[in-house]
Amino acid sequence: MLTDLLTGFVRANLLVALTILIVLALRIPVRRLLGPHSAYLLWLAAPLAFISCLIPAAEAESEAAALAAAQAASGPILRALPSTVPLSALTAVWLAGVGLAVAFVVFGQLRFLARARAGQAGPAVVGVICPRYVTPSNFAETFNDAERALIRAHERAHIDRGDPKVNAAITAAQALCWFNPLVHVAAYYARLDQELACDATVMSGRSRQRRLYAETMLKAQIAPAPLPLGCHWIAAPHPLETRIAHLKQPAVGDVRRLAGAWATALLAVGWGYAAWSAQPASPPRPHFVQPIFTESGTHLRSGVVMIRLSPGQVAQMTRASSRN
Repeated sequence: MLTDLLTGFVRANLLVALTILIVLALRIPVRRLLGPHSAYLLWLAAPLAFISCLIPAAEAESEAAALAAAQAASGPILRALPSTVPLSALTAVWLAGVGLAVAFVVFGQLRFLARARAGQAGPAVVGVICPRYVTPSNFAETFNDAERALIRAHERAHIDRGDPKVNAAITAAQALCWFNPLVHVAAYYARLDQELACDATVMSGRSRQRRLYAETMLKAQIAPAPLPLGCHWIAAPHPLETRIAHLKQPAVGDVRRLAGAWATALLAVGWGYAAWSAQPASPPRPHFVQPIFTESGTHLRSGVVMIRLSPGQVAQMTRASSRN
C-alpha cells in the first residue's frame, strides 16, 4: 500500500513537472495573442494534471492485466528511488519537509500581519476565507485620490476573482511538493501572470489612465517579504518592469479575450483528461450484487454475493439480458 501511494505521488509530480514546462513555453505567446487572462488560465492545467492522478483509472480486463500495467508504470520509479533507503524513511523525510514548509508559511504570514498592524505593509490583500486589503499608514499622504482609487480597484479585482484562494492553493502545492523545484518556479510565474491579468482587468475600463497606473505601481510601497496567504505587489524589478511594459501594449478585444479564455480552459481540461487516460489500468471492481434467498422453515434468509467482472464481461451480460 505504501509503495503504491509513493509511486503514485512521484508519478503525479513527474506529470505536473511536464505540465509546468509546457505552460512556461506557452504563457508568453498566449499572452501576446489572447491576452493575460488566457495566459493565467493556462496554469489550470497543472492542478488538473495532479488531480487526474487521484481519480481511479479505467478498469483492466483482468487482475493480471492490471498488475502488469501497475508494474510497468511503477517499475522505473522504484528503480530510481534509493534502494538502500526504506520507503518508510522516504515518507518520513517528505512529511518532515511538509511540516517545515508549513512552518515557513505560518512564520511569513505572521510577520506580514505584524508589519500590517504597524502600518508598514501594503497595499495587499490578506486572508483567504474573508480577504481584505491593507494599506500602509502613509497611504493618504503618499498617493493622491486618483492613485488611491486605482490601488483599491486593483485589490478589489483580486478579491472579486478569488485570487486569494488560488494563492492559498498554490502555497499548499508548494508545501506538499516542496522537493519539486518546478512547482516553486510555477508558483512564481503563476502569481506574476495573476498580477498581469489583474492589471488588465483594472485597465479594461480605464484605458486613459495607463500612465497614471504605471506611476502608481512605481510609487507603491512593495512588500519586502512574500505574503503566503493573500495577494501582494511582487517586490522585484523584473516583474514590475514586465507589468509596466505590458501596459504599453494594446488591449485585447472582448471577443478575442473570451475566445482565448474558453480555448485555454478547454485545453487545460483536455490535458487533465489525457493525463487520467495515461494512468495504468486499475483492477476490475465488483459491478453488481446478486441477492440469494433460501427458505428455512417459515423464515427467509438472504445473502449477498459479490461478483468481480471485467468490463468486457459486463458488456456481454448486458447484451445477453437485452436479447432476453
